[in-house]
Amino acid sequence: MSQLAEETLLALLSQVRTGESISPNDVAKAMSAENWQRELPKVRAVILSLVRQGRIEVVRKGKPVELEGLKGIYRIRFVPAS
Repeated sequence: MSQLAEETLLALLSQVRTGESISPNDVAKAMSAENWQRELPKVRAVILSLVRQGRIEVVRKGKPVELEGLKGIYRIRFVPAS
């Protein structure tokens, strides 16, 4: 897992309001503006790890979804406080 990807993802999430989400592309672009597509596999691995830890969740159209096998557009956010 990429330490830079995790740090970047958590830093970007900490900058948005509670309940708001960010795109995995935002994380990859913050890591490498020119070669951001190459960073996406690292970002996805970090997302999977943080989801398993219960720190973040994956959302589509504002609703939580499972990352496993997910294709297409999705966003990530901190898990809302209960």
